[in-house]
Parts: sequence; structure tokens; C-alpha cells
Amino acid sequence: MRVVVTGAGGMLGQDVVDVLGASGHHVEGLGRADLDVTDELGVLAAVRGADVVVNCAAYTAVDAAEDDEAAAFAVNATAAQLLARASRRAGARLVHVSTDYVFAGDADVPYAEDAPTAPRSAYGRTKAAGEWAVRAECPDHLVVRTAWLYGAGGPCFPRTIARLARERGSVDVVDDQVGQPTWTRDLAALVLRLLDAGAPAGTYHGTASGAVSWFGFARAVVAAAGLDASGVGPTTSDRFPRPAPRPAYSVLAHGALERAGVEPIGPWEQRWDAAAGEVLG
Repeated sequence: MRVVVTGAGGMLGQDVVDVLGASGHHVEGLGRADLDVTDELGVLAAVRGADVVVNCAAYTAVDAAEDDEAAAFAVNATAAQLLARASRRAGARLVHVSTDYVFAGDADVPYAEDAPTAPRSAYGRTKAAGEWAVRAECPDHLVVRTAWLYGAGGPCFPRTIARLARERGSVDVVDDQVGQPTWTRDLAALVLRLLDAGAPAGTYHGTASGAVSWFGFARAVVAAAGLDASGVGPTTSDRFPRPAPRPAYSVLAHGALERAGVEPIGPWEQRWDAAAGEVLG
């Protein structure tokens, strides 16, 4: 199977290329220097002959998107439409990675795949538009929403927190935002499971199981780094105002995976234990 991966230079894209390549598929990873995903003719040429396209390309500067929503829309929505259209014309299945930010973040139970979207940020609006475009343009799609990603291939929360704890001795982390820390390598493996299972077209949630606050995750990170976790203190979001609102509740349900007979990612604590050595180096 020939797989084209866009956004291959990013933290997630690197692991998708590695995991799918190791499974025996012929994988072509295209980074930003290889493909401008907003160039329609370039996208058509890149996708031609592919069996599967995995779109990991995204504008993820959440705060910057508040001041330049057009730039975020170009990558998160327009490019998603171009990739979906090109995938349909090539007869390829499209896996499109999306985000928890399409939800309002004010729930108290995990968001189902068909829960109403209500993004509160420019980033969330552009990603929701990208989902809509993918569904409209490419019937054979898998929209995979994820959240709180970390990995060895780029800057991420665990690396930042471990560095700050080491430099300062103590660090305060918000305790009023709850989600599911997810290892990029686990998400890549889930994409492979979806493809190998021939999962029905639709929307799936690709996050670790369980839930924790950023504060709770930070304590686990600092402990894994061999530092004193008591130096991590809780605080609230209003102490760290940001241009873009963060979802207070980013817990996603995995019912669609279970109905498709595809194993979800395991509990976040277990997966962090498996990932920590690689991610923290």
C-alpha cells in the first residue's frame, strides 16, 4: 500500500512515517519544504497514485491564529479541502487529523464523536471547517481527533515542564484544564490499526484513555525526569491569560473505535510510563 503523509516533518508526522513504514507499507513523507499543501496543482501531483493519504499538516499556533485566522484557515481548512478533493480523484482513503478544540470544552462527560461542535477559538474554527471540507469532498475519509499531543520529534509539554522544573526547582501548572495526554507514537499506531482494520469512513477519537489535569500530568512528568514532584504546584487558568481560550474539558470518548473493533489507546498513565524515556531523552 502506498501512503503519502503530509506534515511529515512535524512531531506527529515523523512518528506516522516511522510506524507505517515499519509495518511494511511504502510511505512517502512530505514536509513543508516538499509540498505546499495550499497549492492545488502541487497537492494533486503529490497524491496521484496513493492508496492512502494521512494529513498531519496543520497550523497549530493557537494564540497566533487569533491575530491571523486567515493564515490558519489556509492550512487547516483550505488545504484540507484540496487534499480531500485530490484523494477522492486518486481513489485514495484520506486520514485527516483534527483536534479537541472543535468542541466548546464545557462538558462534564467525555465528548462523543457526534457531539455538536462549538469552537471558541480561531484555531478551533479553522479545524472544524477542515473537518467539514474533508467530509464534503472525500467520502472515504477517517477524521481522527486528538489532543494534548507529546512526542520525541518536537517541542512539547513534558519537555518544557521537565526543563522548567530542573531550572527553577518549582513550577506552577494549571489544575482547571482536564484532558488526555497522548503520545504521538500511540496515535500513529492507532492510525495503522484503523487502516489495517478497514474501519468504516467517519470520525474517530485518537486520545489516550482516562483523564488528568495539566497539573497532574506535570507531576507525572517531573517524577519521570527524576525530580521532586512536590515542586509542582497547582494554579488556575486566569493566572496565565492567553489570547486564545483553552478548553477546560478536553476528554474524548472512544465509542466509534470500539464499534469498529479497533482497540483504543491505553490509559494515559501507562502510555506515559512507556514514552517517558524516549520523550525526555
